[in-house]
Amino acid sequence: MALTTGLTMGVAALARPTFDVPFAEQMKESAFAALAAAGIETVGPRELLFDRDAAEKAVAQITAAADGGRKIDALLILQVTFTDATMIVKLAKDVTDPRGIPLAIWALPEPRIGGRLRLNAYCGLNLAAHALGRAGASHTWLYADPVAGGAALADELRALARPASPAKQAPKSVRARAPRVTPEGEAAAARVLAKLQGSKITVVGKHPDGFDTCEYDDDLLQRLAGMKVETVQLNQVFERAKGADAARVAKVRAGAAAELHGLDEVNQEQLDKSFRVFCALQDVRNETNAKGLAVRCWPEMFTEYGCAACGPMAMMNQDRVPSACEADVNGSITQLMLQELAGEPAWMADLVDITPANDTAVLWHCGLAPLSMRDPEADAQATIHTNRRMPLLHQFPIKPGKVTLARLSRAKNEVKLMIASAEVVRAPMAFTGCSGTVKFAKPAGEVERTIIEEGLEHHFALAYGDHKPALEAIAKQWNLPVLELA
Repeated sequence: MALTTGLTMGVAALARPTFDVPFAEQMKESAFAALAAAGIETVGPRELLFDRDAAEKAVAQITAAADGGRKIDALLILQVTFTDATMIVKLAKDVTDPRGIPLAIWALPEPRIGGRLRLNAYCGLNLAAHALGRAGASHTWLYADPVAGGAALADELRALARPASPAKQAPKSVRARAPRVTPEGEAAAARVLAKLQGSKITVVGKHPDGFDTCEYDDDLLQRLAGMKVETVQLNQVFERAKGADAARVAKVRAGAAAELHGLDEVNQEQLDKSFRVFCALQDVRNETNAKGLAVRCWPEMFTEYGCAACGPMAMMNQDRVPSACEADVNGSITQLMLQELAGEPAWMADLVDITPANDTAVLWHCGLAPLSMRDPEADAQATIHTNRRMPLLHQFPIKPGKVTLARLSRAKNEVKLMIASAEVVRAPMAFTGCSGTVKFAKPAGEVERTIIEEGLEHHFALAYGDHKPALEAIAKQWNLPVLELA
């Protein structure tokens, strides 16, 4: 006999067709089965919703039921794969808030099996939590495997359907605190801040829609660090790349061949375009006198020009020109700070999985880690983007060692400096591209809760070494609170 709880959830299963759709379908079906096993009825279509039109039709079906008198205990966003946050924010503003229906998000994990990142749902949850926090919208959340089943999962799902009465507005940060400053930290901070003063970040293009995490305030950056932001159009980079001198491009390829295995095994026309993008980014950096870059790396780099920007940006990172993907200016600035503190290249990554059961997490990005971060026990491979199937990307696990993570954050519309300590541990490569398995200085479950409940951005800058004292002193100089993640 089916369990009856009297609970009903409207469910919208969001996904993108660039991810592993058969696996996404399988996980979605497991999620609906878990909801049924928990005694929760569902309203809405059961298919994956790949675009705005499909999502809006699904939501119309759910809201029609609610407006017609059907009891809806919560609207559940089933985050099956990564998606941007546009639709989720719209749901919060147009559907859940006017009707007093709580909003919940359930993101589905995937195994770390060394292949492509098939779903990347945790990153979608992270992006959504940030956007909802900025919009002042409350939500509950869950990151759990639907296949695991059992009483614990059923209890967690019923808790999503019976949320405690949330505040109409998401609360401000409860974890941010005043900086803790040491003389050593102040000395290092003074050195870095002097280098930032009067410098420039050049942003190429505009961040993708739905990526509130990548928004920036140029007046704020000028006020904090004395830094300016210059804008270059993406098509200018494409034109420069097309016009790059063939001898120069050949020299770039020869340098890459000395470091990367497998260059001859990828599409050579697309590979040539990647090296040309590197030349174009060098030109942009030189002509604008930029300390760092923030680049709109998709979709136009693939769809209009015909290659991946990851490898070229990795090469810029290695040359100590921090290059943040998705036109993330604040990410590039944080990379620059860490680079100056470490005296070596920094990297910006997504946190794509946290597993409290083994107290580890995975930092990953498509393939733009600097080669100096490669684990010496692994080769650096030239590879293709797993979703777009184009080169050039770097592929390797990053080396073991202590790292500091940081982020100039605007989570919940409060400017703060996020800081964390972690250790990269040698482990089988979690996903293709560049990745590292880490243990945070605090338990993984606590870190997970802080990220989602504080609505932090999905990009984390990192460098090897302990740079927390200097970052604390920078926060003091900027009159910012510190959010200590770990």
